[in-house]
Amino acid sequence: MSQFSRRQFLQASTVGASMAVVAQTSAFAQAAAQKTPAWRAKSFFPPSYQLGYIIPHRYTDMDAYQFYRVAPDGMMLVTTGLDLSEYTLDSVESQLPPFYSALDLLVKKCVDRIALSGVPIAAAMGRPRMLAMLEEARQRTGIECDTDLEAHIATMQRLGITKLAIGSRWSDAVNNALTQYLASAGIEVVICRAQGRSLSENKVANPYADHELALTLGRDALRSAPDAQALLLPGGLWYAIYAVPILEAEFKKPVLLNILSTTSNAMHTPLFREKMRDAPKADPYWGMVLAS
Repeated sequence: MSQFSRRQFLQASTVGASMAVVAQTSAFAQAAAQKTPAWRAKSFFPPSYQLGYIIPHRYTDMDAYQFYRVAPDGMMLVTTGLDLSEYTLDSVESQLPPFYSALDLLVKKCVDRIALSGVPIAAAMGRPRMLAMLEEARQRTGIECDTDLEAHIATMQRLGITKLAIGSRWSDAVNNALTQYLASAGIEVVICRAQGRSLSENKVANPYADHELALTLGRDALRSAPDAQALLLPGGLWYAIYAVPILEAEFKKPVLLNILSTTSNAMHTPLFREKMRDAPKADPYWGMVLAS
């Protein structure tokens, strides 16, 4: 074949292939148009209510991941962190100066409510000191302040719970401090099932294994103490959100997680109802705490 003939052949082949591609693409587009429903806009809910959350660690992972599973559209989590090294009073007290800096940062972010995450922090300090610290934070910021543990107490008081089962990933020392804190609020821990771990171990825990652990400890606690009115699975690092509907279906009792109680406590305020008047409700799938 001459050079000229070869050029003509290549040009013809290219044109033919291009036409085939165009025809094929057109056919695909027509088929897609027939199968794909018309686009519909979803309801638009900009961030209307901001929950400031002071996390004991320098990073945010499980707290935010679980919060956005359960919070209604329009509710936003604004986090800042401390650097707690262990579940001890000395470690907690070392983080008090950063705590006040975190408060000031959240004021600048114009959050609607501030919560201190970390049940062991409150348990280590004891309830009188923790309540005094919250009052000081309110005076400093002009914003309502809360903790996960006080949110648990408020939730149990709303639900009429006075006898509690606990599933825990903490040591006996932390669990005992938590039991004493709850007792000072009139809540009796009738059983505690625990698999004690350090803070560093909980930070690297496998989510699937933690889900299974929540089911194991929760079932053991509730079966062993049928007089318990609810189950508490405390710990912001604990990936236990998917265990909640399972355990509640099995035992017909509320299951409390940090993120559930703290979110619910914010949702029970007049300011939340005012700002989130037109927003959808929380999904009741995630349990009795939010459904209340």
